[in-house]
Parts: sequence; structure tokens; C-alpha cells
Amino acid sequence: MKGVGKIALLAFGMLSMNLNAQSDTENALYTTLKAKDSILFDAAFNSCGIATLHTLFTMDFEFYHDKGGITEGRDTFVGRIADECSNRKPGAQQPAKRILVPGSLEVYPLYQNGRLYGAIQHGVHSFEFLNDSGEYQKGDIAKFTHVWILDGDEWKIKRELSYDHQLQQ
Repeated sequence: MKGVGKIALLAFGMLSMNLNAQSDTENALYTTLKAKDSILFDAAFNSCGIATLHTLFTMDFEFYHDKGGITEGRDTFVGRIADECSNRKPGAQQPAKRILVPGSLEVYPLYQNGRLYGAIQHGVHSFEFLNDSGEYQKGDIAKFTHVWILDGDEWKIKRELSYDHQLQQ
């Protein structure tokens, strides 16, 4: 029985270490990547900041979407957003809004040989779309995961997953 108790204590200790692996919401990594998240979605949805989007992704960026499939390459991904932006009428309301669900953002640092090289950012976001009356209506709610890599001194997204899309109630 003593051996089982030691194993249980060891397992509990390992579980506790894993539970504490997420970055504190007050630390520099969390606040930096939360700000990058805001910049990303502002550029993609609000300002059509194509030049900004180019700075946020690695060249070999990959986007995995549970409904839209795979998009490979930064230029292909940003090009699709640029095409959508070019179809907007000047001064028109943005056709969609992305809202980060409060309290859902998590950041997990990635280390190699004790050196920070990246981070996993996970959260939940919801979307609203303009209806024919020009009013926003609820769209999907979904989970997202970004794999951020330090490229020199710059944080860039290497992989993005958008999944578990469901209509909001």
C-alpha cells in the first residue's frame, strides 16, 4: 500500500506541475500575445491591415479550419483576406466582428534547452455578421489555437487551428 501511495503522490505532483504551466495573465508573455491577438483580428476584420498581417505570420504558416479546410502559406492566407477587403465598399460597416470570449485566453510557453522559443495560445471566440437589415447577428462560436514562434525578437504565428464551430444560442 505504501508503494501505491507514493505513486499517487508522484502522479498528483506531476498533474499539479502541468496545471501551473499556463502563463499568468499578468506576465509579459501573456500580455504580449494577448496584444498580438488583438492586432491580428483588428487587421483581419476591422482595418484590413494587410501589411500588418504579413508581419504576424511565418512564411510557412498553416491554417487549419474545421469547416474551411487547410490554407498553406502566409501569402495565400493573407491574400484571401486582401481579396475580401478589396470587395468592401469604402465607409461600409465591417461585415463581421470577432469577439474574444472574456476569460478564455490561455498562453503556454514552449522551451527548448531552457530557452523560450514559442508559445501556444488557446481561447474561444465568437463572431457576429451583418444581416440584410445592417444589424449584427450572432454567428459561430469556436475554439482557436495559435502556435507562436519567436523569430528573432518578433512573435509570429506558425500554425493556427480554428475548430469546434457551433452556432451561438
